[in-house]
Amino acid sequence: MAFRVYTKTGDKGSTGLIGGTRVPKHHIRIDAYGTVDELNSYLGVLTDELADPEVNTWILEIQDRLFTVGSSLATDPEKSPRMKLPDLHDEDVTWLEQKIDEMDDVLPEMKSFILPGGHLAASHAHVARCVCRRAERICVSMQENNEFVAEVVLRYLNRLSDFLFVLARYIVHRKGATEIPWRPRVSG
Repeated sequence: MAFRVYTKTGDKGSTGLIGGTRVPKHHIRIDAYGTVDELNSYLGVLTDELADPEVNTWILEIQDRLFTVGSSLATDPEKSPRMKLPDLHDEDVTWLEQKIDEMDDVLPEMKSFILPGGHLAASHAHVARCVCRRAERICVSMQENNEFVAEVVLRYLNRLSDFLFVLARYIVHRKGATEIPWRPRVSG
């Protein structure tokens, strides 16, 4: 029999973690890995819009790591999974930092806050950044509520949101578009 997408086990509002534990679908752990999945999907939209072989290769690497992050968040920390799961490493965070530095080296100095926009692909990168920040906030909330989250996951999500901000600027730069500086209205 072929693998089926539907299991019917979640029809009553619960889902299974890796390890077998069932939790309500509104459980914070489900919210966390669901948000990471949303981010991963949105990065697919970004690559389709961008169609830049170099940057798309970077994003493909990130999407792979986000599956790793998702599997970490989807695992019951109290139980050992029956399968070997991929893991995230400090080198994955370092890789993001290196890409940020590479992009920053060719970007003009930022002299003010910038508004999201300038190019459709850059706007998608900004939305992805916001989704990434939400995933990070949920993971921090998990920690504060004594739900295990690997420290490297928090560092990776934090650095990834920085990467996505710089990537948005990099896209505007490479496309020859113009960044939109924020000009705050000050009453005086």
